[in-house]
Amino acid sequence: MREEIPSEFWQGIEQFNQQEYYACHDTLEALWMEAMEPTKKFYQGILQIAVGLYHLSNHNWQGTVTSMGEGMRRLDYFKPDYFEINVEQLIHQTTNLLLALQSAGPDKVADFIFAENGGKNSLEITPPKIFKIES
Repeated sequence: MREEIPSEFWQGIEQFNQQEYYACHDTLEALWMEAMEPTKKFYQGILQIAVGLYHLSNHNWQGTVTSMGEGMRRLDYFKPDYFEINVEQLIHQTTNLLLALQSAGPDKVADFIFAENGGKNSLEITPPKIFKIES
C-alpha cells in the first residue's frame, strides 16, 4: 500500500517547477529522511535531479551530470507514474538535457542558460518540469 501524499511533497514539486531547486532539495530531503521504501527512493530521485539543476545554475558540470544521472536511475523504478507524477515524462526531459550537457562537455557548461532568462550566444535550455498526472 502506498503512503499518503503529504502536502510538503506538493510544495517541493512547486518549488522544482519554479526553478527553486535549493528550496526543493530542502523540502524533499525532510520528507526523504522520514519516508519508507519505495517512497524514500522516489523522493531522493526527484531531489537529486533538483540538485543537478542547482549545480547547473552554478556552472558545475560534474555535479550536474552526476546528480541528474543518479536521480534518473532512482526514478526509473517508478515509471510510468507515481504519486500522481508523470515520472516517464520527467525522465525523458531530464535525459534530453543530460545528453546535451554531456555532448557539450564541461568547458561549455557556462554556455547553458535556462530559456526563461534569455541570452545571446548561449545554449538556451528549458529545464525539466514535473507534471502531475491528469485523471
